[in-house]
Amino acid sequence: MNNIFWNQRFSDDEFVYGTFPNQFLKEQLEQIKPGKLILPGEGEGRNAAYAAQNGWDVDAVDFSNAGKEKALRLATKLNLKINYTIADLNEYHFSQMTYDTAGIIFLHMNPQLTSKVFNGIINSLKPGGRVIVELFSKNQFGKSSGGPQNLEVLYSVEELLIYFYTLETVIAEEKEILLSEGNFHKGSASVIRYVGVKK
Repeated sequence: MNNIFWNQRFSDDEFVYGTFPNQFLKEQLEQIKPGKLILPGEGEGRNAAYAAQNGWDVDAVDFSNAGKEKALRLATKLNLKINYTIADLNEYHFSQMTYDTAGIIFLHMNPQLTSKVFNGIINSLKPGGRVIVELFSKNQFGKSSGGPQNLEVLYSVEELLIYFYTLETVIAEEKEILLSEGNFHKGSASVIRYVGVKK
């Protein structure tokens, strides 16, 4: 999927994934002290807005101009500041040892790009920094509740443990959950949840 697809999806006035944060990210952020947070593939800004409301210094990255416009509109409505960069993650240079936390929420890429981006995210974390991940699992294939219908870009717990092998694993599990995130993430879904801490 390219930025043409995402610009079209985000072109409606309605927030297609809603304005409330991802529940798993919200639960995890509530447990830690706010600091500097990066959100790659942030889209319309729902997670960035929630984090900024709760004291986080947020950097969002996405290649969709339409997504950025809506994210900044949401931030303005809530009187928040979000640093939002338009960039292709294949070419984006993550800052080294900058972030306390990274949130990877339904960011689905081919395996080569996944490896590159996840390594960049790990390198961007300070020692003791953590990554919070929720992605669709391979068992989401065939379900209509969201996510790409392409097994190559869906994930397994084993794959995430390999991608993040340098981190100390806190959570690594596959779960069936009930999604209610706008019109495109709705219904019973199979997800992978992962939390890891940089040593």
